[in-house]
Amino acid sequence: MYPNQLENLIFALQRLPGVGAKTAERYAFTILDWDAEKRKDLIASLNGIDQIQHCEICGNLSSGKICSICENHNRNQNVICVVSYPKDIVAIENMQSYEGVYHVLNGLINTSKGILPDMLNINALLKRINEETEEVILALDPTIEGETTALYLEKLLQGHVKVSKLAHGIPVGGHLDYADARTLAKAFEGRSSNEK
Repeated sequence: MYPNQLENLIFALQRLPGVGAKTAERYAFTILDWDAEKRKDLIASLNGIDQIQHCEICGNLSSGKICSICENHNRNQNVICVVSYPKDIVAIENMQSYEGVYHVLNGLINTSKGILPDMLNINALLKRINEETEEVILALDPTIEGETTALYLEKLLQGHVKVSKLAHGIPVGGHLDYADARTLAKAFEGRSSNEK
């Protein structure tokens, strides 16, 4: 019914989560109505994604080998906050009170989906921990997978470094990137730990 180019755009947009056929069609027509400059900006943004890589130190998204947080020597390099995904870093940074660094697992243990510990960015975390490391904060979603991963990491790090978990305030089954900055700040303040 539509020209092939438009059909292809609609089909591509349907691959986005939560976007069905009607929404994809509406998005496609919106893009079609944009002027050439706006469309060029979108195309340039999409092409720029190919330059994004994972930080060699923490696993965060970066435009270079090392992300801006790991490069920032004003941050406390001896406090490491472990998160599931890069988007969780944005949620924590919005608190504007955490001054340590991060480590991104890029997933959570989920045996039903075949995601095992060796598939996550855990070995790189272990290599980062040394005698100067003061604390590892486990800021993982309070889901079954998040709790399983936290328990695994707690046992792995026990006796090597102080490990703490966020306090309650994040609802069970919730996601960090949906929590507001104030809730996250309170969860950080009230975090519990097992001593080294």
